[in-house]
Amino acid sequence: MAEIQKLAQALAKLMGLKLEGKLEEADRGIEEMLEHEFGILLTDLLNCSPADFEVFLHQKDFPAEKLDMLSQLLYLKFDKNLTREHTLLAEKLQLIYQTLEVKHHVVNMINLGRQKSIAQYLNLNS
Repeated sequence: MAEIQKLAQALAKLMGLKLEGKLEEADRGIEEMLEHEFGILLTDLLNCSPADFEVFLHQKDFPAEKLDMLSQLLYLKFDKNLTREHTLLAEKLQLIYQTLEVKHHVVNMINLGRQKSIAQYLNLNS
């Protein structure tokens, strides 16, 4: 539980940086959190195939709370610019939401709204 609280505090700080317009600092924090807390580099996350990312999620076997934190972290990085990076992020987010729903039986209104937004983004980009 302490780990989840620590992640939530770090995520809140990153959200604050983004809201303040300190985008580079927020991006550095996101990348550091991905590496240190989730064991993956942003470049590796972006460049791996959906199948490889599913294997990564299966191997890490994150508890539902930590997996939800990963989704929040990646969603913080995601925006709706039609770029390759954001498309790759959207694909990974879909896999996380699917894992939360199927494996952990976790569905919440925020994630449902984000899933809908991401599906619309991917439909526009395909």
